[in-house]
Amino acid sequence: MAIKRVNQYFGFDCDLVIDVRSPGEYNHAHLPGSKNLPLFSDDERAVVGTLYKQHSKEDAIKAGLSFFGPKMQEMIHRVETWIHEKYKLSPDEKCVAGQYTLLVHCWRGGMRSGGVAWLLDLYGFNVYVLDGGYKAFRNWVLAAFERPWPLHVLGGNTGTGKTKVLHELARRGKPVIDLEGLACHKGSAFGNIGMPEQPSQEMFENLLAVELHKREGQTIWIEDESIRIGHVNLPKNFWVLMGRSKHFLLDIPFAKRLEYTVEEYGKLPVEKMVNAIIRIKKRLGGLETKNAINALVEGQTAESFEILLKYYDKWYGKAVDEKDLTENNKIRVYCEDTDAKKNADKLMADII
Repeated sequence: MAIKRVNQYFGFDCDLVIDVRSPGEYNHAHLPGSKNLPLFSDDERAVVGTLYKQHSKEDAIKAGLSFFGPKMQEMIHRVETWIHEKYKLSPDEKCVAGQYTLLVHCWRGGMRSGGVAWLLDLYGFNVYVLDGGYKAFRNWVLAAFERPWPLHVLGGNTGTGKTKVLHELARRGKPVIDLEGLACHKGSAFGNIGMPEQPSQEMFENLLAVELHKREGQTIWIEDESIRIGHVNLPKNFWVLMGRSKHFLLDIPFAKRLEYTVEEYGKLPVEKMVNAIIRIKKRLGGLETKNAINALVEGQTAESFEILLKYYDKWYGKAVDEKDLTENNKIRVYCEDTDAKKNADKLMADII
């Protein structure tokens, strides 16, 4: 078979992207939206790799074939199942392989992807292999963070409802990337409570690069963040670019922000909130930590959050000052309250 190859992932029109690397490789990080159809399990991959290094290529291939053979029928079945799910085919509706295009890849576009591509092509699917594999994709990802993307950064103290304003802008057709959504973390010491498990650093970068390319040629709205969001970091060059970009700072009265924060976080489990407060004890100070925890435990949520909000205001103010933004790059947007629709209206009417 002459394997058809394509040197791009983003923008390639196909029905499924299939990652044939081992589950461990895939779970660590993968092409967004891809499906895992592992040629080898993690243990099998280790066996093949050891044979290749310590014996010969031929021995490794023989072992690989012994693992691959019994899986062939099930692999075909899984691809058909994914097609049925994606296009909502009825259970008795036949998946006509020739009607669907698949993009297959492994680590470097070598034997693993070649073997699975051969099988799927033999069955009748229209199959392409990603030239250079996942390694080439990662190079594409890292190159994305060297580019001078045009950004609008939405800032403001804690409790201004920045994320909801961004979502409202997105609903109105503005190009928006929700960094906290990609990171599965809301950015503060309390940001992981009630959130899904965070992606790996590599996976976070993959997701961000794809979202940036989706908005090619547009000025992208993002939320002001520190370089670290939970346990993932924004790529350094991209974070520096954010710091130099135009900032729109929502300025909302403290009382309204406190009300919003209590509504957003007040229903979270008290034990997890206490643990989060303890994590910032060093910067919050012993007395304020004690007062915030006592108020929270005694059901005085607003009193506890008032202490925390003042703490976050202090640190956010320092962070904005350190960026040394010019007057043209620091625009304050005065809002009466935290109503996302009204504040999006104000951004669009006064600035955009």
